[in-house]
Amino acid sequence: MSIRGLPAFSRESVIMLVVSLALVAGVAAVGAYAVPGAWYATLAKPSWNPPDWVFAPVWTVLYLFMAVAAWLVWRERPVRRIGFPIFCYLLQLLLNGAWTWLFFGLKRIDLALIDLVALWLVLLVTTMQFGQVRRPAGALLLPCLLWVTFAGALNLALLSLNRG
Repeated sequence: MSIRGLPAFSRESVIMLVVSLALVAGVAAVGAYAVPGAWYATLAKPSWNPPDWVFAPVWTVLYLFMAVAAWLVWRERPVRRIGFPIFCYLLQLLLNGAWTWLFFGLKRIDLALIDLVALWLVLLVTTMQFGQVRRPAGALLLPCLLWVTFAGALNLALLSLNRG
């Protein structure tokens, strides 16, 4: 039995939801080790740069959306139908975590921008793939795609303002 179109919850389904949540929490935790610090505070920023406190709650919500979207896709069978979408999802998680290290850890705004372009492209493909498997899963990734678009513009502005 399902509630308002949501699939019924089996024990395996609940375990996979927990695994999905743990995976994004792991990516977020790894990224949290590369903290902005004093270097970021010294960068010239565009007038539309959000305050620092905005990023953590936004990413928390986006990671939650990603985890639920992946879980919705994972629930679909057969595995051959979801293999490529899940591969794209895992790749975008990797690129997402890499951006934090490139930008804050290595202080390479240029390499972070290249990573962000790749992330945007993979996230776009992931969103479309998830939407083909389950429309709500694709819809859950749309805010992520919008935020990464904004982050790309911000990354480009930071690179332009801080050359040399």
